Amino acid sequence: MVFTIFSTLFGKEVKRFFKVSIQTVMAPVLTSLLYMLIFGHALSDYVQVYPGVAYSAFLVPGLVMMTLMQNAFANSSSSLIQAKINGSIIFMLLSPASYAQIFFAYMLASVVRGIVVGIGVFIVTVFFIVPSMYSFLWVLFFGIGGAALLGTMGIVAGIWAEKYEHLSTFQNFMIMPATFLSGVFYSIHSLPEFWQGVSVFNPFFYLVDGFRYGFFGHSDVNPWTSLMIVSIFFCFFAVFTLHLLRKGYKLRF
Repeated sequence: MVFTIFSTLFGKEVKRFFKVSIQTVMAPVLTSLLYMLIFGHALSDYVQVYPGVAYSAFLVPGLVMMTLMQNAFANSSSSLIQAKINGSIIFMLLSPASYAQIFFAYMLASVVRGIVVGIGVFIVTVFFIVPSMYSFLWVLFFGIGGAALLGTMGIVAGIWAEKYEHLSTFQNFMIMPATFLSGVFYSIHSLPEFWQGVSVFNPFFYLVDGFRYGFFGHSDVNPWTSLMIVSIFFCFFAVFTLHLLRKGYKLRF
């Protein structure tokens, strides 16, 4: 019974974004391709972040992680706000699904979407340059960790938001700036000292930096430190999200 409830909800969420894959998968892949065309070709002859690593290669892990995080967040947040607005969330609340099953179904479906889109971005970027692979395990850990963290944050945003405008505010003023300021296009060592200090408080920076370490074996922060910080943030948001679901905050009227 427990597995059936979870697998049904998880399957629904996965099928939901695959049904509109042109919007949920192909569109972000195309956007990343444009970033690669513009930044990679325009700056590859002028910028070198790590010794022996072309800027185009440096850019690939950042674009993959950025797109992965944004789409993991969008999956859970958009699904919840849509269910709240059209009223279909009542059927989930009336079902025997526990708040833990709801959390893991939404979070893991977000991980699936994030990983699928990330793989799509990586595939199109290898037509420009093939980055090295220093450690696939680090890539896997930070890829799944990033999707899980953003999927969990998306659940929080979906619970809090009462209409699409609220969700757009959360995404445009929190998720988007934190993503672009996470070192996707640069190393934080190239920033002024003040902004380097600001960057260390951005959890997305540790995701991008650790993910990039898996490709090149170079990073601005020790990858074990990044992994620890990401794990702490995920545990915090997971516990907080489970608490909101258990209380039925803004879900039960």
